[in-house]
Amino acid sequence: METLDQNHLKSLVKKFLVEHNCLKTYDHCISVGEYAYELGKNYLDEPDKARIAGYLHDISAIYPDDQRIAVAKKMGIDLYKEEIELPMIIHQKISKEIAFNEFNVTDPVILSAIECHTTLKEDYSDLDLVVFIADKIKWDQQGEPPYIEGLMIALDHSLEAAAFYYIDYLLNHGIQVLHPWLNEAYVKLKYDLGYN
Repeated sequence: METLDQNHLKSLVKKFLVEHNCLKTYDHCISVGEYAYELGKNYLDEPDKARIAGYLHDISAIYPDDQRIAVAKKMGIDLYKEEIELPMIIHQKISKEIAFNEFNVTDPVILSAIECHTTLKEDYSDLDLVVFIADKIKWDQQGEPPYIEGLMIALDHSLEAAAFYYIDYLLNHGIQVLHPWLNEAYVKLKYDLGYN
């Protein structure tokens, strides 16, 4: 899949999501993929990987929140108690499985970026950061994200600063559940950025 042309992948993603009545998710996935590619050109040797991860990051939207625990268990995905408490978060892990099983994505770097695009994780790569940030900038809600101005200013400094800004924003604005990966990423970003 990694060598497939972007238009072919777009058409496969569209077909998959439209068949499951998720056209809005398709628009979001393509938007994130294109932005991740553009952002990745500044930070990655292979920005096409960011586009692929972006196109597929929310492919699991075919499963509503109330089905995600059962789907994850069927796929053999280990779940944290925080994911059981807030099943929406599980979608990143399910998307990774669908990317692997249905779209034949085997590159572990791309799969990692899909798997942690909502929470990030402690041992993040530049690709993980690019897709994480692209997803927050091209969010799937109405209007402008409330954190966008500060995030873009932080992004002028670095990917790490932007990711830290976003997580810090969440932690200070009543996050529903603190996912262990998000917390670990926050601690590592804080250390890497020298914020003590």
